[in-house]
Amino acid sequence: MKDIKSRVDKLVRRYKTRNPFEMIKGMNVVLVYYPLVDIRGFYQYFKRNNIIYIDETLSDPDKKFVLAHELGHMILHKKSNAIFMDTRTCMKTSGYELEADMFAMHLLVSDEDIEDCKDYTLEQLSRAFGYQQKLIELRLK
Repeated sequence: MKDIKSRVDKLVRRYKTRNPFEMIKGMNVVLVYYPLVDIRGFYQYFKRNNIIYIDETLSDPDKKFVLAHELGHMILHKKSNAIFMDTRTCMKTSGYELEADMFAMHLLVSDEDIEDCKDYTLEQLSRAFGYQQKLIELRLK
């Protein structure tokens, strides 16, 4: 898990942003918005192209999280090419899904953000950052 944080930190230094939409501009990523059913997004590696699909009906904050999550799959699991279901419950059984969530949370919530809120409860952190408590817990590990 330490490796995930170091990989995120390296990407942030390279692209000078934590915003996944800005970050992918410098990468070989095709971003496709489509009305997906029962999944929020998925990553596909096809003919040396990185393709990320996002459900176009999601809110902007959800699109940002899903993009960060799928970017995690791209960086950590490039050629696995499995489509993982995300049922909006954050109860994932796959180790790949857990790693992609951890990647997303390290990308979207910096160490400085955590330090600024060090006296907050888990519930307060969840509200402050706009992510489910389970994701905040994952980020704090």
